[in-house]
Amino acid sequence: MKFNCELKKVVDDSYDIEIGRKLQNTLISDLKSGLVGKIGKFAVVTDSIVVDLYAREIYEKILNAGFKADLFVIPEGEKSKTRAMKEFVEDSMLEKGYRRDCAVVAVGGGVVTDLAGFVAGTFGRGVPFVNYATTLLAAADASVGGKTAVDTPLATNLIGIFNQPKKVYLDIDTWKTLPREQLSSGLAETIKHGCLGDRELFEYLEKNVEKVLDCDVCACEYIAERNCAVKYKVVMQDERESGLREVLNLGHTVGRAVETVSDYRLYHGEAVAIGIAAQARLGEKLGYISADNEKRVEKLLERAGLPVEIPDYVDKPELVKKLYTDKKVRDGKLRFVFQKEIGEMMCFGENQYGKEITEKEIAEIMEEM
Repeated sequence: MKFNCELKKVVDDSYDIEIGRKLQNTLISDLKSGLVGKIGKFAVVTDSIVVDLYAREIYEKILNAGFKADLFVIPEGEKSKTRAMKEFVEDSMLEKGYRRDCAVVAVGGGVVTDLAGFVAGTFGRGVPFVNYATTLLAAADASVGGKTAVDTPLATNLIGIFNQPKKVYLDIDTWKTLPREQLSSGLAETIKHGCLGDRELFEYLEKNVEKVLDCDVCACEYIAERNCAVKYKVVMQDERESGLREVLNLGHTVGRAVETVSDYRLYHGEAVAIGIAAQARLGEKLGYISADNEKRVEKLLERAGLPVEIPDYVDKPELVKKLYTDKKVRDGKLRFVFQKEIGEMMCFGENQYGKEITEKEIAEIMEEM
């Protein structure tokens, strides 16, 4: 005997991204207006730096609005994006009596939004969440798109789920409290978006990158909007990374490896900048980008305060081995995505954006760097 369990679904995971300044009251108004339904209990997840800058204020505003809430604080930094830290947040929520009738409010940068989104997707088999992004890096990349994950010693971002938030708030005013190195780190993902899908954005940055570093309001609003536009042009076509969405990993094969092997001495964006430079150099050798455009990419990264060379303290043989933990690896073969000149990506067949490369090819580039 056989039973057929027909479970066809039509799911609408659409949501808004609000770009503005001082959006705390907007968040509270949205919660009161039913953004997450009739839920009245909120887990505010943040890190040890953002807690006193922004998260505690949001937590208190939630309480003052008549809701129940608790703060859950993780140590700042990439080293907190682990299964153990996810368990810590989940166990802390359970100890406070949280069950399925709750929602998660992530307040912070990419580590917080990645971890909190993953927690929300599995806690009680799924509860709603919103992202309140407080870094340029999170605004450019991590807080939008629905990819949530943790890192392990063996792989980066391979343990996770696709989980879309109810809304994302990009508060540009929060960028003013970032150290300059973190602004530069966020610019790496912005430059990446220009390289892969927005020549106009790239050229704007060539003229105005210093304005972004100085937190000029107009420049920051411009890049926030362009970042969202580029990312969603890709994500709307390929939400679950079956092909096109791989292009958003431009620079990340080498970048993630450098970040891990450096034991996170480099910010994520600093490591990605090295990866962008590496793919551009290899792309130039393979004929995908001209020498002049390759130099433009490196020059813009440097003007943004980002490295384009691998630090001496990074172990090169270990770095080559780490490349094989990249999620684009197939059948043990390295695969890279490459920009096509500036503003486009190389396509190697129908919905095929990754290209197999040999270990020797990338090892030679990294030796030069």
